[in-house]
Amino acid sequence: MAEETTEEAAETQVPVLSRLAPAPGAVRPRKRKGRGIGSGLGKTCGKGQKGQKTRRPFGKLHFEGGQMPLQRRLPKVGFNNIFSLKIATVNVSALSVFEAGSVVDAAALRAQRLVRGAVDGVKILGEGDLERALTFKVDAVSKSAREKIEKAGGSIELIPPKPRGPKKEATQG
Repeated sequence: MAEETTEEAAETQVPVLSRLAPAPGAVRPRKRKGRGIGSGLGKTCGKGQKGQKTRRPFGKLHFEGGQMPLQRRLPKVGFNNIFSLKIATVNVSALSVFEAGSVVDAAALRAQRLVRGAVDGVKILGEGDLERALTFKVDAVSKSAREKIEKAGGSIELIPPKPRGPKKEATQG
């Protein structure tokens, strides 16, 4: 009786990671090409005699046999503006996590996970309601958000924009 319970316990045990193995027949040995005539894949390694498909590297990327390639048939679309700014937006409805009188800036918004990732600035938008007086130090505020913040008794301090473009060298004398 005791032997039966130990067998049942052994069957229901969680497998040990160090003893995991693939199912029998699941792993096949790799083909060892060019290892003699008896292997069946000797000499030409299963590629036949001559021709383009026996050479390496075989074929050019996107080459369609002389037909105009797809990437040249399709029109160019759009462009990437290298001077664009990524501005994070936060609605006033999400600002209820802050206590009354606290300073709301980019660091505080990141601490509350309202702003994530690399951003160039923060803009407060007017969606929702604000019940607390907060002090904002952000890059931009919408007109409706400004009205709601001032109505709640808060204040706004706009951060001046950072200089962009190539740095100008200081001229001497």
